[in-house]
Amino acid sequence: MRDPTSFLKKEYQDLVDQSLDWRIAKLQGASTPWCNVDGKRVLMFCSNNYLSLSNHPHMKELAKRAVDTHGVGSGSVRPIAGTMDLHLELEERLAKFKGRPASLVYQTGFAANSGLIPQLAGKGDLIISDELNHGSIIDGVRLTSADRAIFKHCDIDDLALKLEEAERKDPAYRRILIITDGVFSMDEDMAPLDRMAKLAKDHGAMLYVDDAHGEGVLGEGGRGIVSHFGLGHNDVQVEMGTFSKAFGVVGGHVSGSQDLKNFALNKSRTWLLSGSHPPAVAAACIGAIDVLENEPQHVRNLWKRTDRFRKAMRDLGFDTGRSVTPIIPVMVGDSAKAKRLSERLYQEGIFALPIVFPMVAKDKARIRTIMNAALTDEDLDFAVGKFEMIGRELGII
Repeated sequence: MRDPTSFLKKEYQDLVDQSLDWRIAKLQGASTPWCNVDGKRVLMFCSNNYLSLSNHPHMKELAKRAVDTHGVGSGSVRPIAGTMDLHLELEERLAKFKGRPASLVYQTGFAANSGLIPQLAGKGDLIISDELNHGSIIDGVRLTSADRAIFKHCDIDDLALKLEEAERKDPAYRRILIITDGVFSMDEDMAPLDRMAKLAKDHGAMLYVDDAHGEGVLGEGGRGIVSHFGLGHNDVQVEMGTFSKAFGVVGGHVSGSQDLKNFALNKSRTWLLSGSHPPAVAAACIGAIDVLENEPQHVRNLWKRTDRFRKAMRDLGFDTGRSVTPIIPVMVGDSAKAKRLSERLYQEGIFALPIVFPMVAKDKARIRTIMNAALTDEDLDFAVGKFEMIGRELGII
């Protein structure tokens, strides 16, 4: 009898043979600059925990207190009986922090994109998306019945061309939605959001930015890419983000007008049909906003570490791509060589994973390093020394 699941093993083996498979490492303990991975003490160089807040004492205290007062779960989805006072407090605090009229918290950033995008544009509409947008945006766009256009990565001229072509359509589109990442997590560059906002306004289009890697990193006190460019809520209609990176917890959210919040909570099935965050998660996210508002040194320290490491790597001859953010790639090209570099780094005490196809093009494999505000100068010197030694060993520099 034919095994209907035989393709699973074959397709996985194909990935292994091409050095494209993921092998899950086990983090034993907290996500800190030095931690235990698979039983070995290593320097963590691939966590999104930019500000090292996941172990912040204030946030842990609020999470513990929430368990005592609210239990370990909400018991329902948000629209029925799962919206607690903590969820509402978090949304109020987040909106104030972002300088927006309203915010809505989703279970994850992926849920925000895949749940809201299909509702913002449908039949008779057009979505224009950057070619390197995150997979959650791509999946959200695929769920729509809207027409789609892709513009070249961060190419304002090509975006303008797509908008001009759209305006010539007869009958005209009901609405046009431009979507972009703020910080591109694989190429580590930043969208020219100020110029995009002007184009969107000139053409009467909505602008949606996924700021997952900008929040806590860019802008005044870590308020994100909209703040970084000095834009307002009339310039960028939808600001999406997550709590799972610089905020150090987990969850997604959108910020914008009160109308946007009302629309999203009534239309997004990922929000309507998923259980709400446990009280401890909501409380810890509130604590993260407290920290960002009251301890600005974390963002400053992150950028000091970023500038130091990137300069040292470039001085050695490493290709760090287009990076202008605390995500600093070490470009390798070949997937097998990128995996070998990662393996050797781990042997020498650095945990930094390879990024290979399909996350990036087949000839664009890299080690993606991510800076952390709690790293010391000694940590960075240690890492640079190991990269230099192994980079020469493998012929990368």
